Amino acid sequence: MSFEEFQNSARLYVIGALEPEELQDFEAARKVYGVAAEEFINQCYSLHEAFALSLKPAKASAAIKDRLMAMVRERNERQSQSPPKS
Repeated sequence: MSFEEFQNSARLYVIGALEPEELQDFEAARKVYGVAAEEFINQCYSLHEAFALSLKPAKASAAIKDRLMAMVRERNERQSQSPPKS
């Protein structure tokens, strides 16, 4: 595996997208390329973390909000209809 192929695999490795047989080849190349490999993997992890932190949470759809509010109303109605605990 060339270093360029290793770099491509490292990007997939960081996100957990390597197949088991690819992982074996990757780990072998990781040993061959030593410090350069570890530095590149660390860069990939840093970029991955920065990307993940830059994402904004998805807005909940109106349907999800409506379902949640219906569940809350149902629960409140059941609690108001049940006899008080003593």
